[in-house]
Amino acid sequence: MINYFRMTTLVRFVAVLVFLATPFLSTPLLSQGRNYGRSQVITQQGIAATSQTLASQAAVQILAHGGSAVDAAIAANAVLAVVEPMKNGLGGDLFALYWDAKSGKLQGLNASGPAPRGLSPELLAKQGIQSMPQQGIHSFTVPGAVDGWWKIHQRYGKLPWKDLFQSAIAYAENGFPVSEAIQESWADPVNHPRIKSNPESMRVFLPGGKAPIEGDLFRNPGMARALHLVAEKGPDAMYKGEIGAAILKTSHSLGGTMTAEDLASFSAEWVQPISIDYRGWRVYEMPPNGQGMAALEMLNLMETVPPTPLGAFSAVEMHKRIESMKLAYADVHRYDADPHTYDVPVSQLLSKEYARTRAALINPKKAKCDVPAGQPIGSDTTYLTVVDKDGNIVSWIQSIYSEFGSGVTVEGMGFLLQNRGAGFTLEPKHPNVLVGGKRPFHTIIPAFMERGDVHIGFGIMGGANQPLAHAQFVSNLVDYGMNLQAALEAPRFTKRTSTGCDVSIEVRVPAATLQQLSERGHQIAIRREYTQEMGRGQAILHNSKTGTNYAASDPRADGAAMPEPIR
Repeated sequence: MINYFRMTTLVRFVAVLVFLATPFLSTPLLSQGRNYGRSQVITQQGIAATSQTLASQAAVQILAHGGSAVDAAIAANAVLAVVEPMKNGLGGDLFALYWDAKSGKLQGLNASGPAPRGLSPELLAKQGIQSMPQQGIHSFTVPGAVDGWWKIHQRYGKLPWKDLFQSAIAYAENGFPVSEAIQESWADPVNHPRIKSNPESMRVFLPGGKAPIEGDLFRNPGMARALHLVAEKGPDAMYKGEIGAAILKTSHSLGGTMTAEDLASFSAEWVQPISIDYRGWRVYEMPPNGQGMAALEMLNLMETVPPTPLGAFSAVEMHKRIESMKLAYADVHRYDADPHTYDVPVSQLLSKEYARTRAALINPKKAKCDVPAGQPIGSDTTYLTVVDKDGNIVSWIQSIYSEFGSGVTVEGMGFLLQNRGAGFTLEPKHPNVLVGGKRPFHTIIPAFMERGDVHIGFGIMGGANQPLAHAQFVSNLVDYGMNLQAALEAPRFTKRTSTGCDVSIEVRVPAATLQQLSERGHQIAIRREYTQEMGRGQAILHNSKTGTNYAASDPRADGAAMPEPIR
């Protein structure tokens, strides 16, 4: 049986041997107690769920002082910029969904920035660059996060702006002990060439020439300075002031094309979320230029077949999910782009009729390795979610894209510039082709779902992993009756492309399922029990009838769901 699987390490090989030696239980799992590790957090106060406990703590402190869900999210995001600097920060973009408990309305905020106006395929070609750079100064786009923080705070914030950054500033100035999962990202040798390509990045993030390890105290005075400026002067510090000047100086020194006009003209955009019905639940995602429509199309495809009584981790269910993912991803890679420059056929791609047509391509007995896009008619990231005592929910995701982004750190400011420009293509006729002033295809997507009195903000980060992780989470809840924590902890698969039969699966999936998937033609790479490769998620549920809040935090990260303390 082991020959069916491509093992990546001896440890994983041993783990499978142990798993195969364990007899299967004939009685239901529920009779044996729960099969997930943590309890949900349940309270009638607010809750913050983030990927790092220091950020969760900062958020609930804001809630306890009368702050809104948005206030708490900004405070948490600022702390995450300090304690997870390779994943998010001032140099990245932001997307958020906000559910207003009083009106019952959901709004989206797209704070993703465009390419510099002076950047073009022709300019890159003159420099001998034939494909879109994945790192370096030409992969950098206008960072939208700070303006996004400001705009959503102006509409939904309660506390003074400057009060939201105090915890983050303190951790940057005084230091914080590096946590377990973040140490893995920092120490990964794959990231070191990216950091070492830029002297400022190496100085800031490899102190003494090496990555800090778990428990090491890491200080970032440059980021403290930048956060002080944002706290005191708002977004003008970023787009027109001292931070912006440092960004431009860094860009120009490396041959970049960013201008003062590029920064000063940026404005985050309020947008209408897109949604589908999935077996009686309304599931919402952000519209393009994000990839949220891939999650919704995948759910539409899965809905064409009833849930199997064999369970969420059966070969029947997992095969359906994997094959649905390939079809949805083929479409998102073909059609997704900035809607200001291309009329993305969202409604056609998300129609139930189109889903039935595409689902007919799924062979229940065989994996399909070459999946073309259909013809419709007509990372690395941080995710957090907060509910306040009034029931308002924010679903929030922020990123500098790849681990350590572009690899370029702004001189004297201690934060990395994103590499979102890597999301463009240089194919001349593709809707996502690079154009100066245009936003690239984006991977980060916050999500929301509701039915009746139940409202859930959720997200699972990790680049191309996100739509398929969202769909697995929704199916676990809706089709198989799991609670938030069980659905989030459940073993997942991931796949980064629509082509090929390769798929990575956590070893907690039953061995019989792995064998049957292999027999269907899936080329399986078995991963450890809880791996960041599957994404790091958070989820919050508000029951508007009872006023009770529930939350879950993914054990694949260093975080926690924390309740607001009663003062």
